[in-house]
Amino acid sequence: MIRRHLVVHGQVQGVGYRYACEDVAARLGVNGWVRNVPDGTVEVVLEGDETAVDAMAAWVRQGPRLAEVTHVDIEDEEPEGLQGFVTR
Repeated sequence: MIRRHLVVHGQVQGVGYRYACEDVAARLGVNGWVRNVPDGTVEVVLEGDETAVDAMAAWVRQGPRLAEVTHVDIEDEEPEGLQGFVTR
């Protein structure tokens, strides 16, 4: 199991990013959470099997149709054993 912490920059709030993120995470079986940050970014934490987390991180770099992702900061962290995927 691995854990990645991502901060997504660009036009990522008000475009359904968090809801789409939940759907993709459920399909891929990735645990974690997503939230809007006051500075206009979206913060995402992913935990799970490396292949699934990599697939989810690839989606995060693109986001839903209306999003315009300019870049994503990614940091590896120690897994906490999160269960499910939620919007905070």
